Amino acid sequence: MNYIGFLAACVAACAGAQEMVTVPTREGVTQSFVIADTAGREARAVALMYTGGGGAIHLRKENGRVKFGERNFLPRSRGEFARNGIVPVVLDVPSDLTELSDYYRSSEEQTADARAVLVELKRRYPGLPVYIVGTSRGTLSAAHVARALGADIAGVVLTSSIFIAPGRRGGASLGDFDYAGIKAPLLFVHHRDDTCQATPYFATGSIAARYTLVSVRGGKPAESPPCEPLSPHGYYGREAATVDAIAAWMLKRPFPKDID
Repeated sequence: MNYIGFLAACVAACAGAQEMVTVPTREGVTQSFVIADTAGREARAVALMYTGGGGAIHLRKENGRVKFGERNFLPRSRGEFARNGIVPVVLDVPSDLTELSDYYRSSEEQTADARAVLVELKRRYPGLPVYIVGTSRGTLSAAHVARALGADIAGVVLTSSIFIAPGRRGGASLGDFDYAGIKAPLLFVHHRDDTCQATPYFATGSIAARYTLVSVRGGKPAESPPCEPLSPHGYYGREAATVDAIAAWMLKRPFPKDID
């Protein structure tokens, strides 16, 4: 399937009620996010999602309908989360930024924005556990937010984690991150065939000895470069099985540690 065909399929599969929400955070700053409903299934948990790249999903309304970028693994798979009773919540960039820098992804400003969103989610979904989920560069945000929020969240899921700083000029990574500082339960998910230089599967070796790791294999032939979403890096063609394992972990149900 080419990318145009993928978009058409996603529109059909991912259609459903979606709400754009904007909350005030820091002085003069707001944070917008989209909430996708669970299509009639009982909501059992909430997943607050940080996408990769620059973090912008370009959330907006056009002709009364909520629109946003859906190519990244997490927004693309929101229907799979909803099918499992997990309320998908996808963050855009805050109003004072056009993209998320590595500095922001580890900053107190990000923590303040996340806290404001968390307050709103707990108001809307009292009693439901809230999990932080990040993919690719979004794992930088997810790890730092999870460490800062402590017991206020139920857990954190890091998919296609940035283990090696990308680019010749360097950048942030989780290579020396203190995961012990995260007090909530922690799940790693990684594709065995991920060939993105910043997210090699071999780097999960030391992680698997200390934390739960779900390893994925297979999927559709890549339709994007190795570090882009329509490839093993983005679990292309393995979205359903990957999300099923993540959701089962969130809901404390049995789940496979190897998805073949």
